[in-house]
Amino acid sequence: MSARILQILVTSLNCRDCPPAMALLREAGCALVVPDGHRVVPEEQLCRLVGDCDAVVAGIDPFTAGVLSAAPRLKVIARTGVGYDAVDVEAATALGILVTNAPGSNAISVAEHAMGLMWALLRHGVALHNSLVAGRWQRIVGTELADKTLGVVGLGNIGKQVAVRARAFGMAVIATDPVRYDDFAAQHGVRYVPLDELLRTADIVTLHAPLDATTHHLIDRAALAFMKPTAYLVNTARGGIVDEDALVAALQMRRIAGAALDVFEEEPLRHGGFGALDNVVLSPHIAGITKEAIERMAFVGVQTVLAALRGERPQGIVNPDVWEHRRR
Repeated sequence: MSARILQILVTSLNCRDCPPAMALLREAGCALVVPDGHRVVPEEQLCRLVGDCDAVVAGIDPFTAGVLSAAPRLKVIARTGVGYDAVDVEAATALGILVTNAPGSNAISVAEHAMGLMWALLRHGVALHNSLVAGRWQRIVGTELADKTLGVVGLGNIGKQVAVRARAFGMAVIATDPVRYDDFAAQHGVRYVPLDELLRTADIVTLHAPLDATTHHLIDRAALAFMKPTAYLVNTARGGIVDEDALVAALQMRRIAGAALDVFEEEPLRHGGFGALDNVVLSPHIAGITKEAIERMAFVGVQTVLAALRGERPQGIVNPDVWEHRRR
């Protein structure tokens, strides 16, 4: 009797856009289940697709408790990014399903995008472009990044890359994070401060924390009130870290100078308040999407799935307690 062919659901657009990574799964003898379209897969469709699958190479699709309960064979969900807030990790753990991510795989891309957003804000890049293509030769005076203070909220892989680049621009860097990276901070001249001090002090606040119960709406009306009226907010982490209604109000009233956002509470963006503002720069959750990062994330996801299905402990497990009682 021949062995059953392993079925892999690939919802990650990063993986689907990387033919060598997809080929690696096929070469391993796996049958691939690939959804139609090029978008986040809704919950109802996931329930239909996942039933006979042994593993998922996942994007930001909603792997809820309901989806997981429809997948009796599922052994591992490998995210091809860093955030895993779209996966019900508690439900996965209860069912013996490994959940993994790909820490650091898109850190350089996100850090570069964050720096680009800072430049766009302080040098009015979008406004100058729009003015010029409209036929106006308008010179809007900008502000240098040099000698400004950058406040980094979350000094993980991405936050570290941002700090290094900010220091190269001649910025002072302060940071807050529940984890202490003292060696890195000492080497790169980063000073740890509490969040309220960071908000009061920073000329630019950049967010690089995960979204969880402790960071949901971390930047709310009260936090924004701490910031200087000349300060800017940059978010390339997760939309839910910022209370968008409070941010729109702060921008409308010029309580802060401006904001640059790559992520939103609801994606695609539905919040109409941002469109009427002239002190925002927006991008469509693209910070981590470069040719190089796509390839790194795709291969990490594929290699993680294949290792787990071989019975090897993969890197990046976010629920390590499940390992001893994982599904086999």
